Amino acid sequence: MNYIYFVRKTTFACGFCLAVFIVLLKYLEYSYFIKHFSIEFYIGIIALAFLIVGIWTGVKRMRASSTQSKYQWSVKAMKNLDLTMREMEILIAMAEGLSNKQIAEKLHLIEHTIKTYASNLYSKLNVNRRTQALKIAKELKMIE
Repeated sequence: MNYIYFVRKTTFACGFCLAVFIVLLKYLEYSYFIKHFSIEFYIGIIALAFLIVGIWTGVKRMRASSTQSKYQWSVKAMKNLDLTMREMEILIAMAEGLSNKQIAEKLHLIEHTIKTYASNLYSKLNVNRRTQALKIAKELKMIE
């Protein structure tokens, strides 16, 4: 939900910037610039504008998705049980009390994929439920 809102907001912002750029060119009498500069100059300016917007949205996106968890995991315990990084992310999200749907939104996956990862995690921990998995993970000091 938040990701879709972010994409719509970014698309609107890019469209608005392009509209402002076009109005600015028209205001400065575009025909004057055409006589003095080559088409490559304009292509370069437009490419630079898109590069700046792309970097800005990328940085903003990375900041939004890199929310730190209060939980940290033990790499040694992770390797002993042969867990993947994604399975550890899901285990930490479970420890934070997120539902499968919320985990899917946070990691930009579908809920079925989260259930598959959770099932693999349960089998590696030899448990049947989420609460059991969290208990075992804390006992093994996988999450602190």
